[in-house]
Amino acid sequence: MILPIGDAPNPRGVPYVTYLLIAANVALYALVALPLSYDRPDLNDPAIAEYVRTVAPAVAHRMPLASLLQGLSQYDLFVFAHGFRPAEPAISDLFVSLFLHAGLLHLVGNMLFLWIYGDNVEQRLGGVRYLFAYLGAGIAATAVHALVAAGSQLPTIGASGAISGVLGFYFIFFPRNQVRLLWLFPPFFMNVFLVPARLVLALYVIADNFLPFLLASGDAGIAYGAHIGGFFAGLAAAWLIDRRTVTGAPGEYRRPQVSPLKKISRESPMSETSEITDRITSGQFDEAALEYFSLPPAVTHRLLSPEDAMELAGWLRRNGRPEASLTVLRRHLRDYPRGPRRAEAHVAAGLVLLEDLREPTAAYQHLLDALDLDPDPELAAIARKGIAAIESLQKLRVGRPRSFQQH
Repeated sequence: MILPIGDAPNPRGVPYVTYLLIAANVALYALVALPLSYDRPDLNDPAIAEYVRTVAPAVAHRMPLASLLQGLSQYDLFVFAHGFRPAEPAISDLFVSLFLHAGLLHLVGNMLFLWIYGDNVEQRLGGVRYLFAYLGAGIAATAVHALVAAGSQLPTIGASGAISGVLGFYFIFFPRNQVRLLWLFPPFFMNVFLVPARLVLALYVIADNFLPFLLASGDAGIAYGAHIGGFFAGLAAAWLIDRRTVTGAPGEYRRPQVSPLKKISRESPMSETSEITDRITSGQFDEAALEYFSLPPAVTHRLLSPEDAMELAGWLRRNGRPEASLTVLRRHLRDYPRGPRRAEAHVAAGLVLLEDLREPTAAYQHLLDALDLDPDPELAAIARKGIAAIESLQKLRVGRPRSFQQH
């Protein structure tokens, strides 16, 4: 048996929204699903006739009518009334269905994945944006299921679609993270391995969902389309957010400000670019930054040389503008994907994220990227020191993991 039990890096902290979502799911199961599951309905209840008329034909290939009636509970009727049915969609059912589960294993599996992957995504997005991302992914997942199962009267329940969206965010945001897998083959073998997170998530999408979705005939009892839809919704949203961190104005420069330089035109930016360069060379960083961030993002492509970009980013960080510094560094990495000072830019971005913005998991991605570029010994030592600081913050340590990735 192979069981995911955590991820790395996963710095200490309290992911309040993730815990709130887990608590809401567990509470509904304990207060609604569990008691109603042991409550047999009155056979004279007219809701039973509607349930049998609608559900029995859809599940006849895997459940005889006698078995359906024998195992019927009040919770089945509750799910039929409040689960999301593509044939009769309702907004209220869409949201309620995200917090209902078919059984204890269904609940535990979903909450385990949310606990492992949700906290890092929450730290990256912030609590409020993370909550909207979670619910938005759940809505997108349900919408995809409604498309692929159009006309189905079977209710869909569970947090899997929303959590799949969280996995999509994780896939984009943390490409260098690893997942802790507990491998159990008692009594012969038990160990913890660190496996690249993207490999684990790719297997989840392809082996656990996409292939079964293609091979399933009729109703399989699992909404594979919702899982796939939620994951790709998370992928798309995370890609857009990542792109925004490069093209958008940093927080310190979002308010309209009057630039001391003339506006650079899209048609002939060369002379004005020279002015920004001259400002940086002469130490007039404030004026250069103000003009640089007033430009449309497309105009900034290779506007600064690698040397000027590093100079400006360093000044911005030293003067208490870490978001602006990080934006310059990210644009440098965008503009010169194989150019000079790339390792230095990764290290600088990692330190801004780690020390100024308190985003150690995001910093980890840059520091590992820097080491992959074989930097000089001094720069490599700084990167390794940052990675060691991040690893010292790890909040869950189980066993002595064997890693497939080492530096």
